[in-house]
Parts: sequence; structure tokens; C-alpha cells
Amino acid sequence: MSINLSKGQRIDLTKTNPGLTKVIVGLGWDTNKYSGGSDFDLDASAFLLHEDGKAKSAADFVFYNNLKAYDGAVVHTGDNRTGEGDGDDEQLIIDFSKVPANIVRVGITVTIHDATSRGQNFGQVSSAFVRVVNEANNAELLRYDLGEDFSTETAVVFCEFYRQEAEWKFQAIGSGFSGGLAALVQNYGLS
Repeated sequence: MSINLSKGQRIDLTKTNPGLTKVIVGLGWDTNKYSGGSDFDLDASAFLLHEDGKAKSAADFVFYNNLKAYDGAVVHTGDNRTGEGDGDDEQLIIDFSKVPANIVRVGITVTIHDATSRGQNFGQVSSAFVRVVNEANNAELLRYDLGEDFSTETAVVFCEFYRQEAEWKFQAIGSGFSGGLAALVQNYGLS
């Protein structure tokens, strides 16, 4: 049975789901009835973070131009440029057994591609969610619906997975940024 979380809530993943080693992180969204002349292209990314909360190199950043990190520890399944249809619009797969010991957090983000030039922002996005699915049996473990708390933001940190001793936990974040992908990259220590 899936658990619905609210902003800021945390949940233990691996302790309450013994044997869980691999999850599918499904991200989805819709756009409001808005005609700005351009399709919305939202992009999921993952930042693999060290003890100081920062990524150290491009190898710690998984997105549509770098689909895999650390021999499959995190894999992006591909870019959906329109978000059409129901269900997940983009997916990331995390294999906790392959995440190097020096990586303590994995931040999951979504940005709007070319948001500034297209005049787009998360105020025009609705029904945004992240869900975590056990890859072994396709059971949805948890879901976090972001709500409609955004206006001018062009990037959002949806959630983070974090390691506490030998266990992996999940935190619903829902924090918006202006400045798109560049702002997130800088926030996480890359240039």
C-alpha cells in the first residue's frame, strides 16, 4: 500500500521494506490551460551529493545529456519533451546497492527547459508528483503530490533520498528556485 506524504515529511525506505535495493522514481506533471506558443518541456535530474551536500563533478549529475552515474547507481530512462499522457512523464532508477559510500544524498529535481525564453514557470504547471516504486515487484511505496505552491519558479527540488547508516530514507522537499537548471547546478556545487 502506497503512503502519501506532505512537504517536509520523511520516511524510512529500506528499513520498512526489507530487501529493497532498487527503486523507480516516477515524476509527472500537467500544464494548466495556457497557450504561450510553445510546448512545456520539463526535465528530471538527479544530483548525487557528498557529505558536504555538494556534487563534486559532472559524474555526480544525471540528466538528459548524462543518463547514468556510477555504473548504474542512478539511471535516467530518457527525456520526455511534451509530458503528454497519464502516469510518469520521466523516470529515474536508483540502485541503492551501487551508490558509492561517499554519496550520502540523491536530490531529485525538475526544471523547465528554456523557461525564460518561452515565458514559462511552475505557476503554469499542475498535478506535479513524485512516486517511488519497488523495482522488483512494481509496487508503489510512496507518493508526494507537490500542490500548487509555485508561481515564478523555473526549477523545483521534488525530493531527496538520503543514507542514514546502512538505511535509505526519503524526504519530500518541494522547494522552488528561479533561474532554472543553472540555479540548481550552482546550488548543488557545480558550475
